[in-house]
Amino acid sequence: MRYTTTIVAACIGLAICLFNYTGYDPHNMFFFMLSLPAWFVDLFIDVHQVSVLLMYALTIITWALLGYIADVMIARGRARNGSGAA
Repeated sequence: MRYTTTIVAACIGLAICLFNYTGYDPHNMFFFMLSLPAWFVDLFIDVHQVSVLLMYALTIITWALLGYIADVMIARGRARNGSGAA
């Protein structure tokens, strides 16, 4: 199985975190729109009480996990099409 989607998704998560870290997202608008862990943390506790590095790590891991799930689904689809053609 190729992990192309996993790598691309992890890079997207890293880009979101780097964009927020550079200060070009001063109100954290893009970070909160695109970070699933930030959604859940904000539901239960004040987001300012959570470590920023932890939020960045969870964001990258979440995006990589979504990419891995997509890679698994792509591999299953290819296996089904390949076995059905023989």
